[in-house]
Amino acid sequence: MYDTPVSVKVWGEFACFTRPEMKAERVTYPVMTPSAARGVFEAIFWKPEFTWVIRHIKVLKPINYFSILRNEVNTRASDRSARNWHKSGGGFYASEDRAQRNTLALRDVAYEISAEIELKPGVTDDPAKYRDQFRRRVMRGQCFSQPYLGCREFTASFGEIEPTDVAEGGTMELGRMLHDLIYAPDRSGSATPSFFTARLENGVLRIPPWNGARDAA
Repeated sequence: MYDTPVSVKVWGEFACFTRPEMKAERVTYPVMTPSAARGVFEAIFWKPEFTWVIRHIKVLKPINYFSILRNEVNTRASDRSARNWHKSGGGFYASEDRAQRNTLALRDVAYEISAEIELKPGVTDDPAKYRDQFRRRVMRGQCFSQPYLGCREFTASFGEIEPTDVAEGGTMELGRMLHDLIYAPDRSGSATPSFFTARLENGVLRIPPWNGARDAA
């Protein structure tokens, strides 16, 4: 079931919402993605009884790109490798695995994101109590973890919506964008990404309804 939407304003110096088709090079979408928006909501307030469902993302500042060159490593961190190094010696040397990659990111961003609460099966609580808790946390500036804008090093500030906040960004086609993950019914945790055709219209990205299974549990 869904409840009345709640909204929050997020902003930051930098952001990068990577397009999946760009492979090694990081190239951002012009606007925040639904998965990144849900991450902001969960960083502020999360409970296992419900899921945040993003409804719209409003661009509050003109879209400005910039390019940076960053040092990254080619190998993903592995718990198994770390355990083997602990037993038999060895380790990871970043200087031997480093690669320089270009990032096309966004500068000086701000968004209004709106979401509804979807209760998990079997939960009978009134969703209004979660909505009110979220609003109080936003008002006080409280969060479980620091929200970020696509990349963890691009931290975000958040607060209440202001009357002077208006949509920017115009209208444009954004192409395919990640909607959510479809988890396997065998509860293995494996998931398949699901995409939708995104469009920014008068500075607002509206997220279509979702009919898939969001959770493996």
